[in-house]
Amino acid sequence: MSADNQKRLAAERALTFVTSGMKLGLGTGSTAAHFVAGLGERVRKGHLDVVGVPTSEATHKLAVQHGVPLTTLDETPELDLTVDGADELDGSLRLVKGGGGALLREKIVAAASARMVVIADASKVVERLGAFPLPIEVIPFGQRATAIAIDKAARKLGLDPVLHLRMGAADAPFRTDSGNLIYDCDLSAIPDPEALADALSGIPGVVEHGLFIGLCSAAVIAGADEIRVMGKD
Repeated sequence: MSADNQKRLAAERALTFVTSGMKLGLGTGSTAAHFVAGLGERVRKGHLDVVGVPTSEATHKLAVQHGVPLTTLDETPELDLTVDGADELDGSLRLVKGGGGALLREKIVAAASARMVVIADASKVVERLGAFPLPIEVIPFGQRATAIAIDKAARKLGLDPVLHLRMGAADAPFRTDSGNLIYDCDLSAIPDPEALADALSGIPGVVEHGLFIGLCSAAVIAGADEIRVMGKD
């Protein structure tokens, strides 16, 4: 079974968490796209009456395309459930996110939700976070100084970071939906995610980082032979 089929199966299983009347956070990325498509199908058939808050402009466009009614966090500041993907997750449901560049909005939406469920294929489950480079969103002003501060903070924790400014089209730096930049920080392994999260959060210029800790309550993982739920079903 292909990884994309595994993602689709995980998304379909996550739809069982959704009931009519829910206010939903809609994640960003290829796995979350399967969830939005499935959600839209159920809305169009009259099986579900929900509203969603998209975590990116791309997800907003996709939700409109599939007929999912939308709201905003200003209009609906408390959500019932967010369903999103992850670049990595460990056995404690700690996540690395931000490969798609939407980590800031994804974290804001997740934090506004009573529950967050992650959907992923089995390759995303790791014993220790860090193989996937950690995305760190920074404001453009003073971004080189911020990068130096990130490097120093990581080294104080015994890590050996390699930072790369994410590039977009036409050899220009990638810009998030909020107009910020992203440094992808190659760490190989993150022995203490909580310590690194605290250190990064204290750096002026860092808007947000891709370590999602204490936000995810369950994960639907699709493998070649089975679908399993980690955490609270």
